[in-house]
Amino acid sequence: MSHAPYPALRLRRSRVAPWSRAMVAETVLSPADLIWPLFVTGGSNNRESIATMPGVERLSVDLLGAAAKEAASLGIPCLALFPNTPASARSEDGAEAANPDNLMCNAIRAIKDSGADIGVLTDVALDPYTSHGHDGLLSEDGRILNDSSVAALVAQSLNQARAGADIIAPSDMMDGRVGIIRAALESEGFHDVQIMAYAAKYASAFYGPFRDAVGSSGYLKGDKKTYQMDYANSDEALREVALDLAEGADSVMVKPGLPYLDIVRRVKERFEVPVFAYQVSGEYAMIEAAVAAGVLDRDKGVVETLTAFKRAGCSGVLTYHARHVARLLG
Repeated sequence: MSHAPYPALRLRRSRVAPWSRAMVAETVLSPADLIWPLFVTGGSNNRESIATMPGVERLSVDLLGAAAKEAASLGIPCLALFPNTPASARSEDGAEAANPDNLMCNAIRAIKDSGADIGVLTDVALDPYTSHGHDGLLSEDGRILNDSSVAALVAQSLNQARAGADIIAPSDMMDGRVGIIRAALESEGFHDVQIMAYAAKYASAFYGPFRDAVGSSGYLKGDKKTYQMDYANSDEALREVALDLAEGADSVMVKPGLPYLDIVRRVKERFEVPVFAYQVSGEYAMIEAAVAAGVLDRDKGVVETLTAFKRAGCSGVLTYHARHVARLLG
């Protein structure tokens, strides 16, 4: 491929003015690309700071309606909910996940009752409900019981769908769960409830602050390497995504985010389906630590990283900076 010689071709010409840069931009970030994760806690008119995630709060159910209305007014299309289940409701079998009056279900109903025009995405995994902090059920010798866990995840999914969830997001990484959840949703008439599968979720060091936020960090026994992916692997992610799509996932997720943009790109190019990524708690905490240290401009840094997600192929990003960025872009 031949090019005009210098100085006939100067790539800087299109960068000289802001209007020109906007006109030729290959990637555009908008509030519609953002999903805002919210942590739910008990009580009334209750806001709880999270020490490891400065600027992020747990909200009681009665405050969620206002948050949903604000998000919708900013152009954010969807909220992702995560409950901080009290110790008294946690158990070995995570039975609270199937309680129709649990924090998650009450949160879903509160958002729907608020009248906010916004989607609700709900996490499906047992770690917020188990006394051992794992995403699935354990055998007596501490092994994850895949098939028994899937049965519990189906009950959890149906519980959330009955409460009004729009998107079920299995984050547990158990084998075969997407197909069985899809079949269960169909059998109960939830034909329009989407499944966003955490298809390539890695066993990562970047999840620590999230576990503080949902209260599971003090419970976790061992690690999650037998079910979450090895961060050394890339081809395996494509196999995981292929399985979840074959089982009926409407969209897939890569988690964590910025250190895994190569996975996002491979998934998008191979499957040409909606791909989401989660800018996880550790990523958020690093940005905020850099801002606090005076070495990063928050506004510029966050917009740049989220644009990188879009450039890599993401249809959208779950980010704790969603509200802040939507305000900037609005």
